[in-house]
Amino acid sequence: MTGREVRGGPQLIPRPSANRPGGSAPWATLPSEKRRITLDDLRRTFAGRVGAPSAVEGEAQVRPSAVLAAFWEHEGEVEVLLTRRSQGLRAHRGEVSFPGGRVDPGETTVAAALREAHEEVALDPAGVEVLGELDHLMTVTSRSFIVPFVAVLPGRPADLVPNPAEVDTVIFVPVAELLADADVYREERWTWSPPPDGERSIFFFELVGDTVWGATAAMLRQLLGLALGLGTGIDHR
Repeated sequence: MTGREVRGGPQLIPRPSANRPGGSAPWATLPSEKRRITLDDLRRTFAGRVGAPSAVEGEAQVRPSAVLAAFWEHEGEVEVLLTRRSQGLRAHRGEVSFPGGRVDPGETTVAAALREAHEEVALDPAGVEVLGELDHLMTVTSRSFIVPFVAVLPGRPADLVPNPAEVDTVIFVPVAELLADADVYREERWTWSPPPDGERSIFFFELVGDTVWGATAAMLRQLLGLALGLGTGIDHR
């Protein structure tokens, strides 16, 4: 990538009029040589990890979802699997996200994450080494929560096929890109009602041609921070 390439994509971001810049990346003070994550780092950090529950778990009518953050090594670089959601969807159209979706009745969250990844991009669950969880994320706009699972694959998957009803494009993102440049990560503080309760941190990763934001960016932020040993939490405060 070169500095001349334009970062950010065409995603429609419903930014409220009351917004202001937020903080810097959790890893902003780390020297560049310390901003490296290996598959062994992911295994050490997430193997057997159970994420902290969200504030809404256990409430009636709360809808659980699960997503899969899958990593592998390709030509010496660790990459992560993301998707760009179909423009034909009713919600979150065109957004960049991890494969995942609603948990079916009687289904475990990890089974849902693997099933959804297979349905969305034909990822074979037999080749997925599920390590553990990130903290569960309560969505800001609905009474639901997401259980994110971290996994590793034996290599870059060569046979992924996006399901056009759900996914427009499969995206392989180098972890080094997410951590490298000051213009990739940023935060904003959004206000819907009087602070402090009505103000939230919203996170962004500006890729070349795409913007990762909202819940997916919040999950990526915690994942990368934990793998770097920074103790980063899910933050919507």
